[in-house]
Amino acid sequence: MRIQTKLILSLTLVSFLSCISLNGAAAKADSEGWQLLFDGKTFDGWRGYRMKEMPAKGWKVEDRILKKIGGEHGGDIITEETFDNFELSWEWRISKGGNNGIKYLVTEDRPSAPGPEYQMIDDAANEDGKVGPKHATASFYDVLAPSPHQPLKPAGEWNSSRVLIQGNHVEHWLNGKKVLEYELSSDSVKAAVAKSKFRNAPHFGEKIKGHIMLTDHQDECWFRNIRIRELPSK
Repeated sequence: MRIQTKLILSLTLVSFLSCISLNGAAAKADSEGWQLLFDGKTFDGWRGYRMKEMPAKGWKVEDRILKKIGGEHGGDIITEETFDNFELSWEWRISKGGNNGIKYLVTEDRPSAPGPEYQMIDDAANEDGKVGPKHATASFYDVLAPSPHQPLKPAGEWNSSRVLIQGNHVEHWLNGKKVLEYELSSDSVKAAVAKSKFRNAPHFGEKIKGHIMLTDHQDECWFRNIRIRELPSK
């Protein structure tokens, strides 16, 4: 009887450990190749820009959400890993009048212009046109404007965004709609960069392998379901 009990316990333990192993593998990458960049519990995989660790303030994990604390400057944060060809997906919401963004192909060698930015902003606060379309949500910030007919939800509500990069081809998506596409290093992008605040940043707008960045503009912003899957180059 004791031998049978020990055998049953051993088999149960093996089965339990197998489940842990399988679940761990699933957390790294699902059947479609998606990998979580934020586990909903910790800052694992993230650090401050040009820092070895996360900033001491400005960011926190709360209710499985990565939160940028309003009015508290800690600095931009980046993924520890770098990526080349990929599809990046995330959900976000911004405070009323707030401003934030996700940058991609980020380098730490060009702090004045780390990488292209997918702008996230309360567009309703921009209706008077003072900021302009190149600063609207889903723009390539200060370089290229998105479609004027974009399905942005009001401040305080959750939006879903995607960035796809394959070779030099880039797409910005917002709530299921493609609102911008362009080619890195193309003549049109070079011309747009030359008219932007990044005109004196060497190689800005060119393809590199880089980090993903969440920016800190000191406005309150929330992120969840941040995930990525690597793609073959074109």
